[in-house]
Amino acid sequence: MPELVFEYILKQHGIDPKTDLAIDQSIDFGSTAAAFSGGQGDFTVEFEPHATALEQKGDGYVVASLGEDSGYVPYTAFSAKKSYIEENPEVIQAFTNALQKGMDYVAEHTPEEIAASIQPQFAETDIETLTAIVSRYYEQDTWKKDLIFREDAFTLLEDILEEGGELSQRVPYEELVTTEFAEKAAE
Repeated sequence: MPELVFEYILKQHGIDPKTDLAIDQSIDFGSTAAAFSGGQGDFTVEFEPHATALEQKGDGYVVASLGEDSGYVPYTAFSAKKSYIEENPEVIQAFTNALQKGMDYVAEHTPEEIAASIQPQFAETDIETLTAIVSRYYEQDTWKKDLIFREDAFTLLEDILEEGGELSQRVPYEELVTTEFAEKAAE
């Protein structure tokens, strides 16, 4: 997905990723920051904490955010069979409510508070780095306020997948997405 989004953004800016530059796909995604630090490539696409670690080591700078430049791309979605949803609406609602509580927490707390609360899950990353990462996400308006998977985001996702050659046929939004649980959780 990161490469598809990257290529989509390049194309939106008139750059053909196949002819205007060379993208090295041979490096394991978890090793790209180390490869970049070792001199491979002029640019790299990184998730956190690798992007901030490259800056802290003086090996690179964050020059753009794929999230900002692409628009809201739903990187994480939860799926269930229609039959499960129909038979277990209380489970789906409780799960969605719990996720919304997390979204509410992020919306209502500072980067420093969020970094402190997530630090135990990222024991290998110091609190200053976590705070820098969360602050960057705040500045980029990375987090939505709710979990509602809107049609414009669905269409953008299909555009990216189609442009990248990964989607041969579009699916109608109404046939694949239900927002009732997210809407209720957001109330």
